Formats: sequence, structure tokens, C-alpha cells
Amino acid sequence: MSRPATLGDLVKTGWTSVPVSEEIRTNAVRKIRDGDPLVANVLGYEDTVMPQLENALLAGHDVIFLGERGQAKTRMIRNLTELLDEWMPIIAGSEINDDPLNPISAHAKVLVAEQGDDTPIDWVHRDLRYGEKLATPDTSIADLIGEVDPIKVAEGRYLSDELTLHYGLVPRSNRGIFAINELPDLSERIQVGLLNVLEERDVQIRGYKVRLPLDVVLFASANPEDYTNRGRIITPLKDRFGSQIRTHYPLDIETEMTIVEQEAVLPPANVVDVRVPEFMLEVVSEFSHQARQSSQINQRSGVSVRLTVANYEAIAANAVRRSLSAGIDVAVPRVGDLSAIIATTSGKIEVEAFEDGSEGRVIDALVRSAVHRTFMDSVDPILHGPIVEAFEDGVTVDVGPDVSPDRYLQLLEQVPSLQPAIDALLADDEIDSSEPAVIASAIELILEGLHLAKRLNKNIHGGSTQYRGRS
Repeated sequence: MSRPATLGDLVKTGWTSVPVSEEIRTNAVRKIRDGDPLVANVLGYEDTVMPQLENALLAGHDVIFLGERGQAKTRMIRNLTELLDEWMPIIAGSEINDDPLNPISAHAKVLVAEQGDDTPIDWVHRDLRYGEKLATPDTSIADLIGEVDPIKVAEGRYLSDELTLHYGLVPRSNRGIFAINELPDLSERIQVGLLNVLEERDVQIRGYKVRLPLDVVLFASANPEDYTNRGRIITPLKDRFGSQIRTHYPLDIETEMTIVEQEAVLPPANVVDVRVPEFMLEVVSEFSHQARQSSQINQRSGVSVRLTVANYEAIAANAVRRSLSAGIDVAVPRVGDLSAIIATTSGKIEVEAFEDGSEGRVIDALVRSAVHRTFMDSVDPILHGPIVEAFEDGVTVDVGPDVSPDRYLQLLEQVPSLQPAIDALLADDEIDSSEPAVIASAIELILEGLHLAKRLNKNIHGGSTQYRGRS
């Protein structure tokens, strides 16, 4: 179906304009009635954040999301464009999405006055009705609101002529959504200017006042520590937001694991066949949860879910590198591959201690804790005894990056009591449990878990690790 191309044709269809907040409310009502998620691909907020967001949108509020880094604040805001109508008519050539029935810019007013019903109409997709700015100390009024364009002045226009303006991001988001990330980093002077254009609907640029009755729904994100510090946000701007919603990290391991599987990008199959057992995914997810509870980690800066995703990708990449070197077609991460997460973790957490090497020790302790917790949750302690007895009878095993999966299969033949523990680890996993590389990964976790449970001794010699009985 073709869309109207002129103002007269648009009026004949009976189209009427509504405020953006009303448009969002209408589409939100439809999604809620149909049982569809308000925001796609954001997990773990179903019973916490989403009900508050639904209330805010139904109330027509501007919203600020408070939360530490990596809590999907920006993703939620960007996805809210799905609550806009797919196509919206504007006056052709308008830089600020002028409403055909109620134009506000000088350009659009002149065009309608001259051409009337023949005024050309353009249609804008909802994806283009979104504006976003990362707040930085050097953000200027020109960035957000606009500035006099010297080229237009040079063409002969007077400074008092609104047509000399080059509009900023907020006017260009008219009849849409505008988002400011890290709002507290915006200087107070700019906060005042933003408040003025959003609340009073006018702004002074270069000494003259421009009336801009914009229709914009404002969203913002901020770190709670910065947002609550005295003086970082001017009080009138705080008051501008109708709703303040606190975000959070995944509340359980299962949700974090699901997010990682959704977000992680592994090497393609034409490089090597990568298979990650669920227990290794659980280890990297447990690592992040342990870090969020650690007194040695600065919790004010947060432990992002991006850390979990990066660690997951790192252990998979290390397994791929190991398999390529060994000429093996299947790459399965093992406990030994967890050493790769040092590089991905170091830049994403802030350790409270300042001694040299403290960061590495903290990460190592968190890895051990995550492995131990995963092992104890997955393998019944009843299954530990027979394995320990075999090692007490003199069995020893060397593990390391150069140990092939076939060596682990030989150990399984030597210690058949390992099989029930392997089955327990892989019980709910869809991975092929007969694959030698998968069996090798499970055995490494079992051996390390028994060591951390103080049931086996562990000796490290260079790049090789040996497990043996404690007697």
C-alpha cells in the first residue's frame, strides 16, 4: 500500500498526529495484552525492571536507568524504538521531523504556507527516530541543541533568522526518543540548557531565543554512585524524570549462562568444531558471581556481564588454539584453559588491593572458587570416594595443554570410577558425551574439583600439572 506523498493526501486518509509518549503507550498496551516482551533479548528483568518500565511508559514518563556498567541499560533504551509506529510522516526536507499538521520549524512553516495541500511529505522509519549522546565533559550546547551555521550566514541570512541554525541532536530527535548515556558526566551548564529546551521549550543560541516546542521522550542512564553524589546532577533536571528505575546484574547463574549463550561469538565451524560443555559455561558464570560478592573487588564500578561473555569467548579461543597446534578437529575448553581469562578479566574489574601481583592472585582465587563451587554442585560427594581411593592406591595423572584426549580415555580405563562423575557433569548437557575431548574436559574438572576439596594433591612443574593421592 502506497503512502500519501502530499499534505492534502495525508489529510484525506484521516491521519492524526499524537504525542510520542501516547504513541509509545498505545504500542506498549498492545504488547502487554499480547504477552509479548516489552524489550527483546534482555534477560533477567522479567520480574524486576520490566514491570517498572511498563508502569513508566504507561504513565508517559521520561525515564532514567540507574545501574553499574554492563546491565543492558543502553540496549533497553535502543530497543524501545520498537514501541514507535513503523512509519511516521514529516514535512519533506525537515531536519527536525516536523509534524505535517503542526510544523514548528521556520522551513516547514514557510513550505506549508506556500504550497498548502501540495506540501510534499516524507516518511521516516522508526529506527531513524532515535537520537543518542554519550555525555562527556566537553559536550556542548551546539552538540545537543544547535549552533549558528556560519555558511548559512555567509549566504546572506541575518543572525536573527532561525534558518541560520544548524540543529543539534535533541531537535533532530523531535517526535522520537532521545537518550543520554552517563548523564552525570554532562556539565551543569549543559544540563541547564537541556532542561530549558525540554521543559520550557525554548533556548537561547548566540543571544537570540528560538522557540522549539519539541515532542521528545527522554531516557538516560547513570551509575548510581555518580547520580547520587551532591552536585553531579542539577536538581531541576532530576525532577524532569518521571521514573527512576534501578537495574541489576543477573540474580542467578542460570540467567547469566543464558545471556552468555545469546551474546557470545565463538570461532566459526570452518576453523574448528568448538563445543563448550555446560559445566565450563557454569564456571565462567560462577566466576562473575563470585567477583560480585568479593570484598577485594570494587563493587562500585561493577562486574559487567560483558566480563562473563569475554571470559567464555577466551576459554573457547584458547581451546581452539590448543586444538590447532595439536592437529585436532574438535576444540573443547578444559580447566587448564581458564588461564586465558586473566587477559579478559584484568581490564574489566578493579581490585581494591594495590600490592604488585595482587590482581593476579585475586583472579586466581576467584577461578578456584568458581571451579570448586561448580564441581560440588554438579557431582554428588558420594561419587568422590571411589575416585580418591584409586589415587590413594598409586594412580597419578599428568594434565596440560599438550596432553591429548586419548590419554584421558586411558585414565578412564584405569579409573572406571570416574565415569559416574563424568555422567553427573554431563547429565543435562546436549553435548556429545562420547567425544574424547569432552571426556577430557570433564576429567580435568573432576580432578581439579577433588584437589580444591582437599581430596587430591596437585603438583605443578612448568606447564604440566600432576594429580596424585594425598597419602
